[in-house]
Amino acid sequence: MYLRRRVSSVLATAALATALVAPAASAAPTTTASTGTRSLAAVLTADGNTFDRNWYDYDILTEAVLAVLAAKPDSPVGVLADGTVPLTAFLPNDRAFQVLVADLTRSWPSTEQKTFSTLASTVGIDAIEKVLLYHVVPGVTIDSRTALRSDGASLSTALPGASFTVDVLSARFKLVVLRDNDKNDVNPILNPRALDINKGNRQIAHGIVFVLRPVDL
Repeated sequence: MYLRRRVSSVLATAALATALVAPAASAAPTTTASTGTRSLAAVLTADGNTFDRNWYDYDILTEAVLAVLAAKPDSPVGVLADGTVPLTAFLPNDRAFQVLVADLTRSWPSTEQKTFSTLASTVGIDAIEKVLLYHVVPGVTIDSRTALRSDGASLSTALPGASFTVDVLSARFKLVVLRDNDKNDVNPILNPRALDINKGNRQIAHGIVFVLRPVDL
């Protein structure tokens, strides 16, 4: 698949990803010791890379990454295919993208494919790329144990100059809100049932409910 074939060509992206890391903010979480090199691209495409009827996996996200790389092969989004580069990603499920499209268009697409098509035609590839980069925190591998101890941390993302804040409402119940740059809409929360995806590797991910928004939409 396209995303997997990108692995050999994104080694140069590693340097770019490093350059994208902004100076660490106060109270920022530290990197966990993870050495595996399985990429998040391999995780996202492991289910066959197709749209389905399960709104709680990551098909739309996967297709969004593929679409960006098809249009812009040198996009820093390609770092997701290089498992040697440490990063933490927050993954909106398909339902989260359906909610985003409904907010943007006031319509509810009935399928994942229609949701993705509507999103792409409404905002364009460049905007999708920015949204994807806003979900990636390069340079650190933040597992859920670390995240639950990071109340108030400001995380610098792979979108230059953009960050979001971690708000731990309950460590016991793993209730964590990610406060983004859209002040008028509901902030994403970590999905307690989808934490530590790809744990043990340098690239780790956590599922989230709703899409992080880098700007006020």
